[in-house]
Amino acid sequence: MLRTAGARLLDDRDRSRVRGVLDADPVATCMVASRVETVGVEPWRLGGELWGVGGRLDGLCFSGANLVPLRGERAAVRSFAERARRHRRTCSSLVGRRELVLPLWEELTEHWGAAREVRPDQPLMATDSNPSCRPDPAVRQARPDDMERYLPAAIAMFLEEVGVDPRVGDGGAGYRARVAELISSGRAFVRFENGEVVFKAEVGALSTRVGQIQGVWVHPEWRGRGLGQAGTAAVVDHLVRAGRIASLYVNAFNSPARAAYARVGFQQVASFATVLF
Repeated sequence: MLRTAGARLLDDRDRSRVRGVLDADPVATCMVASRVETVGVEPWRLGGELWGVGGRLDGLCFSGANLVPLRGERAAVRSFAERARRHRRTCSSLVGRRELVLPLWEELTEHWGAAREVRPDQPLMATDSNPSCRPDPAVRQARPDDMERYLPAAIAMFLEEVGVDPRVGDGGAGYRARVAELISSGRAFVRFENGEVVFKAEVGALSTRVGQIQGVWVHPEWRGRGLGQAGTAAVVDHLVRAGRIASLYVNAFNSPARAAYARVGFQQVASFATVLF
């Protein structure tokens, strides 16, 4: 029986081949491509490691704050699992294409223990066209002086979506820094009413070809009025005008959100899965 060679650590000598893999699947690999395009492949700059299988990179996986399998058949997935098992788990989630994540988690479950939650079916949606509904004209890019009003809404969204408090551990310093980075780079979008955030969203990952929208949130007292749909359309409009594909992924069971995104113009292009620790 033929056996695939183990996953190897990549560096900048592999950069062109890595870029080729990422460019072949730009929507699904946006989270990693956004970093590789900026800093390259060397782990000390990337903030994680890229593992490759085969000289042509028939398998590719990112290991950092998240474990993200990017390409590979079952043999490559096993190689990623073997490498991941050599060290204790440090990632907060396992996320990516469903057909890669679920087999990888199957290989790791016995060694890493139970997950806090497994989200096995998350439609990955994308559009490269102007939104099909009217963007909310009151939604704008957040400014640094919005930080103290924006941050509580971001924390509320995180608690709802992830189920943990992002302030745990360091008192919120790390999460605050992340939100500040998104605001300063023009990737946080907000609508205020009477000085209070009623809609927010961010472009969590931004490559040269794709912007991945995340953290879409509407204040509980303003839900049911179409703010999420129109606000998301405003973010899509911003990305498409800049020549990028807009993308996001959503839980399959969240029928209202999926319907709203479809009305904006999103179409499903793949399925993601997420394992939360």
